[in-house]
Amino acid sequence: MDILPVLQTNFPSMVLCVVVFILLWMNRGKRGNFERLPPGPPPAPLVGNLFQIGVAQPYKYYLEFCNKYGSVCTIWLANKPVIILSGYQTIKDALVTQGEEFNGRAQYPLMMRSTNGFGVLASSGQRWKDLRRFSIMTLKNFGMGRRSVEERVQEEARSLVKAFDKFDDAVKLIFFNPKELLCNAVSNVICSIVFGHRFEYKDPEFLLLYNTVIAYFDVLNSPIGILYNIFPKIVKRIPGRQKAMFALLQKTQDYVKNQAEIRLKHLDANSTPQDYIEAFMVKMIQKKDLPNSEFHYDNLVSSVWNLFSAGTETTSSTLRQALLMMIKHPDIQARVHKEIDDVIGQDRSPSMDDRSKLPYTDAVIHEVQRSADLTPTSVPHKVNVDTEFKKYFIPKDTMVLPLLSSVLIDPKLWKNPENFDPENFLDMEGRFKKNDAFLAFGLGKRACLGEGLARAELFLFFTALLQHFTFVGTKPPEEIDTSPSFCSFGRMPRSYDCYAKPRA
Repeated sequence: MDILPVLQTNFPSMVLCVVVFILLWMNRGKRGNFERLPPGPPPAPLVGNLFQIGVAQPYKYYLEFCNKYGSVCTIWLANKPVIILSGYQTIKDALVTQGEEFNGRAQYPLMMRSTNGFGVLASSGQRWKDLRRFSIMTLKNFGMGRRSVEERVQEEARSLVKAFDKFDDAVKLIFFNPKELLCNAVSNVICSIVFGHRFEYKDPEFLLLYNTVIAYFDVLNSPIGILYNIFPKIVKRIPGRQKAMFALLQKTQDYVKNQAEIRLKHLDANSTPQDYIEAFMVKMIQKKDLPNSEFHYDNLVSSVWNLFSAGTETTSSTLRQALLMMIKHPDIQARVHKEIDDVIGQDRSPSMDDRSKLPYTDAVIHEVQRSADLTPTSVPHKVNVDTEFKKYFIPKDTMVLPLLSSVLIDPKLWKNPENFDPENFLDMEGRFKKNDAFLAFGLGKRACLGEGLARAELFLFFTALLQHFTFVGTKPPEEIDTSPSFCSFGRMPRSYDCYAKPRA
């Protein structure tokens, strides 16, 4: 019998068998660590549950899995298990009660590639603790939670109102897309904190920062971003927009490092207290003789990038969705107008002291955040050690996804979770009502560090814009789609044009 034709005919099958054998051999002995994982959908060989999860809106599939298998369940991304946490109590038990075990940061490849594992967002263990403490101290030194930050936001809000006002040419209103202006305003607040001053929106240095943020989230929330996070070694070799984004990111990181060095060299009699604080921070970072010190340029640059990227995108997207919801619900917009007119009027800028006097406006802002649900699964966590949780065993370094969506739409926790309804945050007397289930900023020690700044920006920008404008769509409210245009890592608001009609 001639064996050559037989080998040629069965060659593809033989290759497949060899590949499967090699993969099984490489993973020999590992399965024992996963025998007590939480239940979940059966994975397919090699690819896991990838084909059971949609590229768009994967969090909806996670919800379905949790409804079927329980509040703690396991999915497989290729050959790696991922633990999904669903429901307020389960998420709280993990991130608060057992926070030390669950506060690690998963090695999300796209994030790791953009930060090299440095910075407060991407770090774990002692490095994260040191950087978190350093970041909180630095933000406080720069005015976080004090009047100085509020004044920065108010200044930028006035500039934003002027920018919106340019779309009224005294003859007719001009429709426009508010995305860029909102992103510019939010980013400029962070610039004023980090660099000590705001930029004009067309400044080349400002455009570098702005364009990098846009490019990063464009990749992160695209199919290529999803594939990069699952198959990084393969996708990083494929041409595409991810390569252009990484090149742009490198320019931004070089710019931040250069700005830090400039702050150190240019101190004189005219320097402000903030200049000296910045120089002190840079000197700390420059020290090379500190054993195991996490205060070095790589962490400084990545932490600044964390502040820019996360702070700019989430807050500006929330504001963009807020204006869209006002266009969709003109009755709610009218009620916000009346409350602002009664409390603030037209002769002064809104301040944070006004928030307690504007319960309905405050409720609308919170409801925008709840219903928008911009980060359905939070930034991925990991367990730092082998962990017992809810009678299951989770091996060290396993990725964990807290499903925040499951809390924000829970009918047991909200009056009307399926619809946009500010009454979700109001009591029977119309007073603002807090709700522990409001997890828009996360939960536990890895919750958003910039929450205080984000809250100030959302309130002051939103009230300033509604104080001066009535927002109208380019088509009837009933035809406006408020669902996100694409969902993967985060939920991105739909792009739209609108009119900003000046109020008398």
